[in-house]
Amino acid sequence: MPTKATVELAKGGSFTIALRSDKAPKTVENFATKARAKLYDGLTFHRVEDWVVQGGDPQGTGRGGGQMPSELNDLPFAAGAVGVARGPDIKINNDSQWFVVKTDAAWLNGQYTNFGQVTAGMDVVRGIKVGDKIKTIAVE
Repeated sequence: MPTKATVELAKGGSFTIALRSDKAPKTVENFATKARAKLYDGLTFHRVEDWVVQGGDPQGTGRGGGQMPSELNDLPFAAGAVGVARGPDIKINNDSQWFVVKTDAAWLNGQYTNFGQVTAGMDVVRGIKVGDKIKTIAVE
């Protein structure tokens, strides 16, 4: 199982995510498969707020991507936590869109699948603007 992903931005800079396949194995495998297939390359961060950045939408609108089952777990959404977007059904996750919280977001605990933690490059995450592109994601 992959344990680490490095997200490189087209504008320069990168951040590293420790992947938690012990807590969300299907989610990590899905993310790794898409990253290795270069499906995230060139996609934008379509949502940027004071507390979160979100990307991975193949349409770039916040409405794209397929569905997969949620893997809710006990990992806290502390600053740097990486989660999966979803719609109103807590049992169904988006299979493409993912987010990083820039501040502690305890209200997400147990409500969204947490599948990783940024271990390096939070300054890069905090500098992401709407429309910034993912150059590539390397998974190890």
